[in-house]
Amino acid sequence: MPKLKTHKGVAGRIKVTGTGKLTRFRSGRRHLLTRRPPKRMRQLRRSVEVSAAQEKKLRQLIPYS
Repeated sequence: MPKLKTHKGVAGRIKVTGTGKLTRFRSGRRHLLTRRPPKRMRQLRRSVEVSAAQEKKLRQLIPYS
């Protein structure tokens, strides 16, 4: 079988933890930041695990992770 190609757009956005879980950064940090409360901005800093519904598709796009 040929090698599988990694989808580079996904590879830059998704990281794999040491236990094999996928993590992503939250959306909403690009522009119009002055109207958001400080509490919301602190919450958006943290990365979160990818939902189970998306995980299967994302693992196909980054096969060797």
